Amino acid sequence: MSNMSAMKKRLIKTLAESISGQVELFNTAEVECLIRDYNERLGEPTSPGKGAPGLDRVKFRSILQNTFGISDDIMMDRVFRKFDKDNDSSVSTKEWIEGLSIFLRGSLDDKIKFCFRVYDLNDDTLVSMEEMYHMLKNCLPGLPTKEERDEGVKDLVEITFKKMDRDHDGRLSFSDFEQSVKEENLLLEAFGTCLPNFKRVEAFEQRVFRELQK
Repeated sequence: MSNMSAMKKRLIKTLAESISGQVELFNTAEVECLIRDYNERLGEPTSPGKGAPGLDRVKFRSILQNTFGISDDIMMDRVFRKFDKDNDSSVSTKEWIEGLSIFLRGSLDDKIKFCFRVYDLNDDTLVSMEEMYHMLKNCLPGLPTKEERDEGVKDLVEITFKKMDRDHDGRLSFSDFEQSVKEENLLLEAFGTCLPNFKRVEAFEQRVFRELQK
């Protein structure tokens, strides 16, 4: 970073101050580190007066797989959609840092909200048995035939749905999901891995924030 121009440093610092005022879980120095890391991943620096194109779906999926260990196609697509808040098919600097605040520092409540939004495939604020089946359909690869796998997934969905449908109305609402996860934290990612594990988070923070740890 020693050869970074003074102009670029000022631009990053100004952007970091703006973003850190809106994302509570990172301080300004940490946001500066995250912006530099984002620009390196993007492959082109933020230009004065021009918005960077942002992380597209391909680059974003590569980061999810290689950095955060999230590899299921459905989960990667849904996580991308939740990071991309303005639905412009790319993740901007601010959207990236807002998403990382949940990945790296989010409370249980933050993560419950995030996971539910990921699992709500049609964005109708409910998770149906059909959505559960779609997310879990590849979770039993060890069974020898497709029929056995399908039957096993259907049984798993029915058991999970019965456990989590607290008001027995045949639909999994946010309230159902929240209550179930707070009673049993392992249910947080019941329908697929959409958050990095502790080791991935620790490795990411150690790498990106290494200059702050000196």
